[in-house]
Amino acid sequence: MPRLVFTPNLQRHVGCPEDDLPGATLHELLEHYFASHPRARGYLLDEHGAVRKHMLVFVDGRPARDRAALTDALGPDSEVFVFQALSGG
Repeated sequence: MPRLVFTPNLQRHVGCPEDDLPGATLHELLEHYFASHPRARGYLLDEHGAVRKHMLVFVDGRPARDRAALTDALGPDSEVFVFQALSGG
């Protein structure tokens, strides 16, 4: 099953432990996760279900291509990493 991992700095703000979950797409994986961790949804996704601008999602080491519909394909050994984007000067 794909593995979903949130960075420790996100875990300080909302309970989001890493987990192995079913899902053939990023959307399916996240829906399974949100069923057990509903507070994580509002932190990661906006009101339209897209990844918030200040969040980054990597699938197997590459940025997720579809931040709106979350259609990136996942394999049985995929790793999905979620963290906050940093900015500043």
